[in-house]
Amino acid sequence: MRNRQASNRLNFKTVSGQTTCLDPVRSDGINRGNIMAVREILQLGNPQLYMKSKPVERSELPSVRTIADDLHDTMVAFRDKYGFGRAITAPQIGIMKRIVYSHTARPLVLINPELYDLSGETFALWDNCMSFPDLLVKVIRHKTCSIQFLNLDGELVEHKLEGDAAELLQHECDHLDGILAVQRAIDDKSIALRSQKDWLIV
Repeated sequence: MRNRQASNRLNFKTVSGQTTCLDPVRSDGINRGNIMAVREILQLGNPQLYMKSKPVERSELPSVRTIADDLHDTMVAFRDKYGFGRAITAPQIGIMKRIVYSHTARPLVLINPELYDLSGETFALWDNCMSFPDLLVKVIRHKTCSIQFLNLDGELVEHKLEGDAAELLQHECDHLDGILAVQRAIDDKSIALRSQKDWLIV
């Protein structure tokens, strides 16, 4: 769940502890123009982040759209505050199901994603995460991989990934298995404060 580009700034308000924003685009790309809820993102140290998520059953598919909308709303609010964020997972908002919501060029919901054909060629990068927004972690990711998942209609979809898309979804699928980027740090000098990013070398 990471991006170096900020979204257009939105207006948010909090009433009785519930944060809402006016954002017309939801997980399915339909313009509804309604008020949306923003969920709390679990932060580093919360034991739930280290738990493995359960697959979504076919009978649960109708409820995934609501979860995806919550993920969208939460990510938009995070982007507005921190200026990055490309994807987020259900366990990061406390829902222990294998669901990823990504929004780069267009919104995409991945249900029960599975990675395969991970390349032997790898590359290093400084990774970030919505669950520890003030940190950067140097990790190794596979340069290319393939992924299969169910879409919101329950159809099986397959994609070949490379570069940014490959590392992004490796990060997100780790979340579904209870693995955080800090656990994949290359060495003991591979965790840094975001405020010190100008000093970092890949």
